[in-house]
Amino acid sequence: MASEPVLNVDDIHTFYGAIEALKGISLEVREREIVTLIGANGAGKTTTLRSINGLNHPQRGKIVFEGDDITKTPAHQIVKRGISQSPEGRKLFPRMSVLENLEMGGFQRTDRDGLKEDMDRVFTLFPRLAERRTQKAGTLSGGEQQMCAIGRALMARPKLLLLDEPSMGLAPIFVEKIFETVKEINEEGTPILLVEQNALMALDIADRGYVLETGRIALADDAAALKQNEQVRKTYLGIAD
Repeated sequence: MASEPVLNVDDIHTFYGAIEALKGISLEVREREIVTLIGANGAGKTTTLRSINGLNHPQRGKIVFEGDDITKTPAHQIVKRGISQSPEGRKLFPRMSVLENLEMGGFQRTDRDGLKEDMDRVFTLFPRLAERRTQKAGTLSGGEQQMCAIGRALMARPKLLLLDEPSMGLAPIFVEKIFETVKEINEEGTPILLVEQNALMALDIADRGYVLETGRIALADDAAALKQNEQVRKTYLGIAD
């Protein structure tokens, strides 16, 4: 954990019109880490990801990825640089097949051999997608759609994977499978920044976590320490000591 950060977010302030959504967020993700952002709806978790992926540029502060300032870099260039996201709500192309959705994830790549290798990797991680490769994405179950969304993000061969609410609206059996796979992706070497309403499961697989409250970081610590924190247990884990 003593390696240089892959991602360093330094005191960013992001606005929607006149509304300041992020009020000085600072965080980092290091190599081989899973870092989770937890907090109530409207705390700024998704806006933090949108600031990193170039969809909402911060007005103040700095975002550094692999040593380069990407604060004002366009979103498509950020994907090219190696930051890929599985968005909240999955956002698949419903009339396209599973295979076509996955291919869209690698549309900026030109290395055919690498693309085939990564497609095989996605089908190994998610055998259910291999069975449904010709099926329209809009006809998949919620869990299968989430697998497809994560698989699509992996097709860009990311150096950092952003996951926004991967368990949202899923049956418990799928939630478990998704979290197991997130852990597996990380163990293969991909650092992950995870936004997740299911704080307990997020902290179970994460190395470190940040608690966001109304656009600010209220707490930052190792995941194990956050799980034992009285405030976190009461507010986010539903555990009263």
